[in-house]
Amino acid sequence: MRQITTHEEQLVFLKKIEGQIRGIQRMIEEKRYCVDIITQLHSIIGALYRVEEEVFKKHIDGCMVNALRGKSEMEKQKKITEIVDLVARFRKSA
Repeated sequence: MRQITTHEEQLVFLKKIEGQIRGIQRMIEEKRYCVDIITQLHSIIGALYRVEEEVFKKHIDGCMVNALRGKSEMEKQKKITEIVDLVARFRKSA
């Protein structure tokens, strides 16, 4: 199946996250206060979750919906299994 969903708009957010990570590296090099570092780490984790959520939504709205509208029962089942496996994996890491 051809990939039609793109995530280019997420690059802006990922580049910001990249900058935040560099900032944390500097904080560690400068021996900054632990709580300040942890606060910045928490901010990055939240930003990564937002990117993940947007990519997941696009997968559902694009890839998943297209597969379910298609004629191939095998492709439909494959996408359903893919989503169930993904959600199960998310639960394990939570």
